Amino acid sequence: MSVYPIIMTQTSFTHRDNLKYPYEERGLQFGDGIYEVIRIYNGEYYLLEEHVDRLFRSTAAVKIKLDVTKEEMTHLLLQLLERNKMDKDGKVYLQITRGSAPRDHVFPEGIPANVYAYVQDLPRNTEKMDNGVSTITQRDVRWENCYIKSLNLLPNVLAKQEAKENGCYEAILHKNGMVTECSSSNVYMVKDGKIYTHPATNNILHGCVRMRVEKFANDLGIPFIEERFSVEDIATADEMLLSSSTSEVMPIISVDNQQIADGQPGLITKKLQQAYVKDANIVEADKVSNEVI
Repeated sequence: MSVYPIIMTQTSFTHRDNLKYPYEERGLQFGDGIYEVIRIYNGEYYLLEEHVDRLFRSTAAVKIKLDVTKEEMTHLLLQLLERNKMDKDGKVYLQITRGSAPRDHVFPEGIPANVYAYVQDLPRNTEKMDNGVSTITQRDVRWENCYIKSLNLLPNVLAKQEAKENGCYEAILHKNGMVTECSSSNVYMVKDGKIYTHPATNNILHGCVRMRVEKFANDLGIPFIEERFSVEDIATADEMLLSSSTSEVMPIISVDNQQIADGQPGLITKKLQQAYVKDANIVEADKVSNEVI
């Protein structure tokens, strides 16, 4: 995924080769910052308002002060696509840290936040969406403020790497046997026609796509139940799925080498996928089976 040449930095734009930060940068030294990943389809943002809202919730939660409003940030992000003439499927990575200052655990005074964002191409992974993915389970050892989209992702990275080394797409995390979410996505279980997922507490990231999945379920008349389920419950699931900005709505067909139901993406998952495609105004909408309407 190549990075487009024009980078947003602070409230202006520059070529990616010009973006440089000193070694005493709080994101580098403390992970003292937050980020967002925003999906793009055919050169248009998907769920931009939701991502900007969450960005400001995260900065407020970690007490980073921004010199821009939500409206100004939205305008800058739209300019970023325009300046790069972005007209494909892709994503924007946006990062904000507490700034550059001599290393000290205490917040520096009078230092502006460091802000940058860049664009990358990201084709849809339709093969996995059509056929489903395998996962493993891992103990959730993260901190207790996962609702903040913070840069402190080492536990997530280690879980994702463990999944990869086991030939899997994702790691499903659990605390004391109760499922929270995945290393970089939200996770759901379907049982008896109902969708179960962890409540939107501090223990999970309140995914922008997760909120959309809830809306889709409500629109389709499918019960969406914010209730914890256990790793043991997975063995009797009718369907499993995950969601994120880059994975969209992804079927899970096995967990810890155990097949889910018949090992094929389920009907409810397919309905949610179709709702996502329509909501995001994705050109390839005709590729989603009409059988689930």
